[in-house]
Amino acid sequence: MPVDGAGLTLLAMLLPFAGAALAPVLTARLGHNAAWLLALVPGFAFVHFAGFLPEVADGRAVTGGYAWVPSLDLTFSWFLDGLSLTFALLITGIGTLIVLYSGGYMKGHPQQGRFFSFILMFMGSMLGVVVADSFLMLFVFWELTSITSFLLIGFDHAREASRRAALQALVVTGGGGLLLLAGLFFLWDMSGVTRLSLLVHGGDVLRESPFYAAALLLVLGGAFTKSAQFPFHFWLPNAMEAPTPVSAYLHSATMVKAGVYLLMRLNPVMGATPAWELLLPLFGGVTLMVGGLLAVRQTDLKLMLAYTTVASLGLLVMLTGFGSPYAVEAAVLYLVAHSMFKGALFMVAGLIDHESGTRDVTRLGGLRKAMPVTFAAAVLAALSMAGLPPFFGFLAKEEIYAALAGGDPRAILFTAVAVAGNALMFAVAFAVALKPFLGPEVKTPKHAHEGPALLWLGPAVLALSGLAAAVLSGLSHRYVSSPMASAVAGEAETVTIGLAPHIGVPLALSVLTIAIGVGLYLSLASVRGGVARLLELVGPGPDRGFDAFIRGLVRLSFRVTRVVQDGRLDVYVTATFILLAVVLLVPPFIYGELPAMPAWPADVGFHQLTFFVIAIIGLVAVLMAGDRLTAIVSLGIQGFAVAVIFLLFGAPDLSFTQFMVETLSVVILALVMTRLRLSPSDHRPPRQLVVDGSIAIACGLGFALLLLKTTQLSFDTALTDFFNAYSKVIAHGANVVNVIIVDFRGTDTLGEISVVMITGLAILALIRIRIAPVPPVTAAVVSPVEPAKPPSKKRAAKEGKA
Repeated sequence: MPVDGAGLTLLAMLLPFAGAALAPVLTARLGHNAAWLLALVPGFAFVHFAGFLPEVADGRAVTGGYAWVPSLDLTFSWFLDGLSLTFALLITGIGTLIVLYSGGYMKGHPQQGRFFSFILMFMGSMLGVVVADSFLMLFVFWELTSITSFLLIGFDHAREASRRAALQALVVTGGGGLLLLAGLFFLWDMSGVTRLSLLVHGGDVLRESPFYAAALLLVLGGAFTKSAQFPFHFWLPNAMEAPTPVSAYLHSATMVKAGVYLLMRLNPVMGATPAWELLLPLFGGVTLMVGGLLAVRQTDLKLMLAYTTVASLGLLVMLTGFGSPYAVEAAVLYLVAHSMFKGALFMVAGLIDHESGTRDVTRLGGLRKAMPVTFAAAVLAALSMAGLPPFFGFLAKEEIYAALAGGDPRAILFTAVAVAGNALMFAVAFAVALKPFLGPEVKTPKHAHEGPALLWLGPAVLALSGLAAAVLSGLSHRYVSSPMASAVAGEAETVTIGLAPHIGVPLALSVLTIAIGVGLYLSLASVRGGVARLLELVGPGPDRGFDAFIRGLVRLSFRVTRVVQDGRLDVYVTATFILLAVVLLVPPFIYGELPAMPAWPADVGFHQLTFFVIAIIGLVAVLMAGDRLTAIVSLGIQGFAVAVIFLLFGAPDLSFTQFMVETLSVVILALVMTRLRLSPSDHRPPRQLVVDGSIAIACGLGFALLLLKTTQLSFDTALTDFFNAYSKVIAHGANVVNVIIVDFRGTDTLGEISVVMITGLAILALIRIRIAPVPPVTAAVVSPVEPAKPPSKKRAAKEGKA
C-alpha cells in the first residue's frame, strides 16, 4: 500500500479522537450548528474507506500499519477486506448522520459539547475494532468501546437509572473483554501469529489444536456479552437510559454488533465444527425468541426497538453458526439491512419523543399530519424491518429462509424459530411506525410538529438507503454483500438474490411470516398481556439476577477483606516476610538447586576480615540495644562496613552510593524517632521473639543461598558488553554506571525517587501529628443510685447570663 494511502487511513482512524477533543470548544462557539462541522470528521472517513470498494470487490485486501514492538510482532496495523470495510462504512456513514441528528436532538443542552466528544470517541473506538489487524489493537479498541459506551449511557448522570445502566453495561461488557483477552492469548499460542490477516488464512490450525474448546468458550464469552446474547441480553434494553442518538448508534448499528463481527471474523478458522454449529445457533435462537417476546410486551418505543435489536442479534449469531450454504450470505444481508432500518427507527422514536414529549405508544396517535416527513421515514424503515419488497430487508428475509429451510429436525426447529421471531419483529415494526401516526389525534404533553432538518435527515436517508440498496441490488452485492460474504466464509462467495419473485419454500415462509405478523399486530394488546402473564410465571429474570450477583459479590468482598486486611501493620509485614521466605527456600530444596558450600578464600586480608567483624558487631549491637535510637545507629554500622567492603573489592561507585544511603537513613530515622517520642525500647514476649527471629533467619538464609547459587553460575557478559558498547554511543556518557542509572534504567530510577518522595511526605505527615491532651475531668460525679437533681430556675438563669 502506498505511504500516502497509509497516512490517510491512519488519519481516518485517528480523526474522530481529534474531533472529540475539539467538540466542546466548537460547540461553545457555534452551539448546535457545530454538528455540521463535526459531521465532516466521519464524513471524511466514510469517503476515504469508500475509495477501497473497487479494490476489495476484486478480491484483494488492504493492509498497512506501523511497527510498534517488532521483537514481539506488535504493530499498529489495519486489515480491510469485505467484512471490515463494510463495518467501517456503516460506522462512519451512520456516524455522520448521528452527529447531525445529535445537533438537533441535544440543541440547548448545557452539556452538548461533552456529548459530541463522547460520541466521537466511541466512533473512533468502534472503527478501531473493525479495522484492527493486530490482536493488541483489537483488544485495546474493544475495551475503549466499553469505556466510551459507559460514558454515553451514563451521560445523564444525575439520574440513578442512568448510572445503574452505565455500570451494568460496563461490568458485563468489560468482563467479557477480559474473557476475550484470554481467548486472544490462546489464539496467539495456538497459531503463532498476532495478526488477523494471517490468522484467517491459517487453515485448520485452530480446529486441530487441543485448546480449541477453551479458546472457543473464551471468544464466545467476549462476543456474547458484547452482542447481548442470552443470558447477557439484559444490559442492552437498560442502556436505553442513554439519549436517543446513543441508542440509534451504539445499540443498533455499531457497538452491539462488535460481537457478531468477531464471530464472523473467526468463522473461517473456528467455524464448521460441531461445537461452533451447536453453541451459536442454540444461544442465537434462544436470544431471538426472548428478544421478540419481550419486545411485544413493551409500550415504550425505545424499549420495543431495543428488544427487537436483541432478537436481531440472536438471529445474526444463529445464522453465523448454522453452517448451511446460504447462512453466511443471509447473515451478511440481514446485518446491513438491520443497521439501516433500525438506526432509522430509533431516530424516529427519538424524534417523536422530542416533538411530542412522550415515547409511550399507548399515549400517541394521529401524528401523521403534524409530522409527515417523520411518518414517511418510519413507514419506509418498518417495511424493510418487516421484510417486505422492494426493500433490502426483503432480500435478507428471503435468504434467511433459503439458508434455514430443510427436512431434518434441526433445520425444521430453527426455521420455526426464525419464522416466529421475524413475525414478532414484524408486529413491533409496524407498531412503532403506524400506531403513533394513525388513528385519532391524541393530546400529547407537547404540541407535536415536524422536527428540524437535523432530526429528520438521518432517518430519511437511512430509510431511503434500504430502498436504494434493494433496487440497485446488483451494485450492492458487487461492492458490499459478496465481498463481505467471502470474507466471512473464507472463500469466494457471490450473492445474487434480487427483487424478482422466488417461487419456493423461502417465499412461502415469508408469506407465513407476514400473515402471523399481521395477526400479532392486530391483537397486540392481547399479546402484550399474555407475554406479561408468562413472564410472571417465569419469575425474576437475568436483570434481577445481576443485581443479586453484585450484592453477593460486595458481601463476599467485605468478608474476605475483613479476614485478609484486618488493619494491623504487624500482620501484613509478618505475612509478607513469611511468603518471601517460602519463595526463597522451597524451590531450591524441591528442585535440588542448593548451592555448593564455598571454600574459604585464601587471599582474604586482615583488613578485609576486620570490616566483616565490624558488621557482625553492629548486628549484635542492634539486637542488644536498649532503645530504638541506639538500634538505628547500630544498624548504620553494618551499612558502613558493607560500603567499605564494596570499596575494597573494586566498586567505588557502589560504595559511595551505600555511604550516602546509610548516612541519610540513619539521620532521617533518628530525626523521626526523636520527634515521635516513641517508647524507648521494643518489648516483645519471648514467644513473639522466637517467631520473628525464625522468620528473619529464614529470609536471610534464603537470600544467602540465592546469592551463593548466583555467584556459582557462569557469568553472562551479554549485558556488560551491551552497556560498554553503547553507553558512549547512545547516551554519550563515559561512566557506565551513571549511564545505566540515568538512561538505560531511567524509568526505574524515577520510580525509586518517587518512592523516596512519597515516603518522605508520609513521614512528614506522621511527625506533624499532634495528639490533643485530654482535658481534666471537672464534672461532678453523679451517684448511680440517686439521679442528679435538675438545677433550680434561679441557678439556671445565673448560668445563662454567665
